[in-house]
Amino acid sequence: MIAFFSAIVSVSFIILLGAIAARTISLEAKALSQLSVYILAPALVADGLYRTTLSLQSAISLLLSFALISVILYGIIWILGYYLKLPTLTRKSLLATTLLPNNGNLGLPLIAFTLGDAGLERAIIYMIGSSILLFGIIPALLAGHSLSSGFRFTLKLPLVWAMLAGLSLRFFDLKLPFQLDTAIAQLGKAAIPIALLLLGVQLASTRFGVGRYETVASGLRLGVAPLVAYGVGKLFHLTGLDLQVLVLQSAMPVAVNTIVLVTEFGGDSVKVARTIVTTTLASLLTIPCILWLGS
Repeated sequence: MIAFFSAIVSVSFIILLGAIAARTISLEAKALSQLSVYILAPALVADGLYRTTLSLQSAISLLLSFALISVILYGIIWILGYYLKLPTLTRKSLLATTLLPNNGNLGLPLIAFTLGDAGLERAIIYMIGSSILLFGIIPALLAGHSLSSGFRFTLKLPLVWAMLAGLSLRFFDLKLPFQLDTAIAQLGKAAIPIALLLLGVQLASTRFGVGRYETVASGLRLGVAPLVAYGVGKLFHLTGLDLQVLVLQSAMPVAVNTIVLVTEFGGDSVKVARTIVTTTLASLLTIPCILWLGS
């Protein structure tokens, strides 16, 4: 249990540094975000897949489990929206905050700290599925566009091509010349601290407030989602690290990028921003409990 809290403290410390930096040296979130999205995160994914020892069966099981979790959560939001007659903006916001966990900025470093490299391998697979949802499907759902337009947008992102490159190198057992694999690995190592600093910067500029919406949205993200994940994991007969990572990644607070999508494609950006802050702070209590229960 001490190890779990040590990991939480370590992660929180880096986030706090980001928040302090945002208020003292005018650190720009946009620059860090672009650095993470276009260079560091793709390097982390490519290196992780290139070096992974994860079996194909485990990877497929994790992706299928993630897909089913998303479908079930979507169904829950649709039912709530229909029977409670929620306004369109509220329904869209609730959909985004429920379906999009922060399994990149927070999930990867937390799992790396608590479950080691083997856990990180699985967390990267989960993040790939989540990235497809984040950039390919959710924008189409929020804006009412076709899924094909969403997937075309996804294909423009370096993360997808990094994934394909890492898988190709692994599948064909290819070796990169001139120690390029070492360079990519070094870039990948920078992804986690930069992502945590970015989270701190973004939280520093978000106003905190908790109302009925934020309470319900936080309960769905931090409570209902990991319960659904546990049930789905058992349905797919996942055990050990596979099940731990599936539940833990599903228990993460709302992804920071959710505010970008809601602002761009539809939803209540103020409520979403408050939910991001609320779930991030509350997760400092809920995640240790889930880690303890899963140990």
